[in-house]
Amino acid sequence: MCPGFSRGIIFWAKIFLPKDDRELHHTKRFGLINIAGMLLRVLLAVIATAPVMWAQTASTASTTSVAQNGAPAQTFREVVDETGRTVRIPQPVMRIVSLAPSLTETIYALGLQDRLVGDTDYCDYPPEAQKKQKVGGAINPSLEEIAHLRPDVVLVTRHLNTLDTVHSLDALGIPSYATDPRNVDEIVASAKRLGDVLGAPEAGAALAEELQHRLDVLRQKIGALPPRRVLFVVWTDPLISIGKDTFIADALRRAGAVSIIDSKQDWPQVNLEEVAHLQPEVLVFAESHSETTAQHLDVLATRPAWRILNAVRDRNFAVISEAVNRPAPRIVTAIEELAEKLHPEAFVEKPGADKVSGNALLDAKGLCAR
Repeated sequence: MCPGFSRGIIFWAKIFLPKDDRELHHTKRFGLINIAGMLLRVLLAVIATAPVMWAQTASTASTTSVAQNGAPAQTFREVVDETGRTVRIPQPVMRIVSLAPSLTETIYALGLQDRLVGDTDYCDYPPEAQKKQKVGGAINPSLEEIAHLRPDVVLVTRHLNTLDTVHSLDALGIPSYATDPRNVDEIVASAKRLGDVLGAPEAGAALAEELQHRLDVLRQKIGALPPRRVLFVVWTDPLISIGKDTFIADALRRAGAVSIIDSKQDWPQVNLEEVAHLQPEVLVFAESHSETTAQHLDVLATRPAWRILNAVRDRNFAVISEAVNRPAPRIVTAIEELAEKLHPEAFVEKPGADKVSGNALLDAKGLCAR
C-alpha cells in the first residue's frame, strides 16, 4: 500500500471490489491494477459532488416523549448539527455509535470512549477502538446492528456517510448528528461542539483550547519562514493529489507548506508532466504501514516516469502520520510532525543551538529517513 494512500479513500475500493480483487489490491504496492484506478476516479468524483441535501433533512426521530406507568417522561435536547439539520437527542447521552473513524478518534480525545457502544470496521485508532462492536462500513452500515445497540445518538460526517443512512436511521427513530469540518479551525471547533452535544462541554472546551494552543505555538515558530512547495500524494497510479480547499491543504499551510496543485477539485487527478513543470521541493506522503514505507519509496524512485521530478531523484520525501487524512484532533500532531520535517531549523533548542548535532538540522535529503 502506498504510504500516501488514505485509509479513508482506500476503503471505497474495498467496498466495491470483490474479495479476491481486494486481496490482490493489498498485495500490490505502487503497481496498482487499472480497475482500482478507474474505480478510484469514479469514487472521488462521487465525493466531490457530495449531497447538497443534508441541510434540508431534519431528523424525525423521537418527536414526542410520553410517560408510561407513572415513569418520568424522556427528556430531549434539540440541537442544530453542522449541516443545518435540527436533531432531537435523548438526555443524557449514554450510548453512542460512530460511523466514521474521525468521529471515533474525537470521542476518545474527549474521554467519552466508555459511552461508545459501536463503530465501523475502519475505526482503528486508538487501538482500543478496534475492540468496539462493529456495525459494518461507513457507506453501508448494518442498520440492524445499530438498532440492536440502542444508541441515544449516531454520529455521522457529511464527507463520508450518506443521506440514505441518515434517512434510514430517522425511519427507525434513531437520531443522528452530522459533522462537516472543512479546515483545521473547523476541526477544532467541531470537536468542541461535539463535546457539548454529547454532554461533556468542559471536555470539549479543554480539548479545543489545547489544540489551539499547540497551533499558536507552531505558528510562532514557523510563521516567518518561507513555505516549502510540496506535492501531497494521495494515490500514485493514477496520480491523485489534493485541492486547495480541502482540510488537508489547510493542514499543509499550517505546517509551513504550500501545495503546488491549485485546483478547486477536492481530489484532482494530476499529470506527472505538469508536476515536473512545477517541480515541487518535497513530496509528502501519509504513512499507512511504517514497516514498508521505505520500500515503497525505493520503488517509486526507480520509476522513469517519476524520476523527472527533482524531489524524487534527490529523495526529498516527507512521510507523516496518516492522521493528516482524518478531520479529527490528531491532525494537529500530523501538522506538527510535517512542520518539523520541513523546517527543522525552527525546532532547534535555543540554549544549545551552537552545539546541536547534525541530526537536528536535517536537510531535504534527510526527510525520507524520517
